[in-house]
Amino acid sequence: MAEEKHHHHLFHHKEGEDFQPAADGGVDTYGYSTETVVTATGNEGEYERITKEEKHHKHKEHLGEMGAAAAGAFALYEKHEAKKDPEHAHKHKFEEEVAAAAAVGAGGFVFHEHHEKKQDHKEAKEASGEKKHHHFG
Repeated sequence: MAEEKHHHHLFHHKEGEDFQPAADGGVDTYGYSTETVVTATGNEGEYERITKEEKHHKHKEHLGEMGAAAAGAFALYEKHEAKKDPEHAHKHKFEEEVAAAAAVGAGGFVFHEHHEKKQDHKEAKEASGEKKHHHFG
């Protein structure tokens, strides 16, 4: 079992192999063109920036959803503990209220990020040049 361990990376470069762009501006050592392509619209950079921002908001929205679920679950747990442990019920009720407030706050964050994602999606459509269809006007 003298096999080498291969680590999976995004670009699968072999150890000791560095990226060397071609000096002639043609093709690099991996077979990709090194020439810059310019398009007529000029909005590709803006479109890519907006879609990247949209993905960022989507990621933050999902994190907020997980936070809201975790806080809600903890609030339910503390409610159960308050019933189970009457000696420390006051402490558990307080922690339940704090967790419930955190869940509501996380829900507000999710709502905000969802709105931001929708706004970026609309801006990306406009930057890509998609035409709006007005059927009633």
